[in-house]
Amino acid sequence: MKTTIIVFLLIIFSTHISFAQNVITTTNLSEEDKEIIELSKDKWQWMADKNVDELSKLFHDKAEFVHMGGSWNTERELDIIKSGGIWYKKTDIHNISVNIIDNTAILLNRIDLLAEVGGNEVTNPFIVTEVYIKQGNTWKLGSLSFTRVMTRENN
Repeated sequence: MKTTIIVFLLIIFSTHISFAQNVITTTNLSEEDKEIIELSKDKWQWMADKNVDELSKLFHDKAEFVHMGGSWNTERELDIIKSGGIWYKKTDIHNISVNIIDNTAILLNRIDLLAEVGGNEVTNPFIVTEVYIKQGNTWKLGSLSFTRVMTRENN
């Protein structure tokens, strides 16, 4: 099952990268697309503020988080944010795309993330994949995955 999900996300990821467009202005988007984009922006702010109360409401209990340094579950992600092990200080969002399939939303962000990791401040360019699952009337984050991208500045 996990392999199928990973393959599916990679296909979606590669398709969206080749057709990526700046949709930060919310024109020509459905209300659900706008809702997911706002939820994602709120998530970045809650992460910067270390607001684990709001994040724990957003993160599904079985969510998976993939970082440059490993992967882990919701409980560990919240612990890392709360302790400051990773402090998501500032997220500059450059591109956003949303694809909603039934009760699943896949959001891709192209970001520059200023974070403090282990006491060191670092800035990295990422493509971030966020997978949201709608349960009733509520969207829950089921997966958050960071893929570092190479740019001319850091080649």
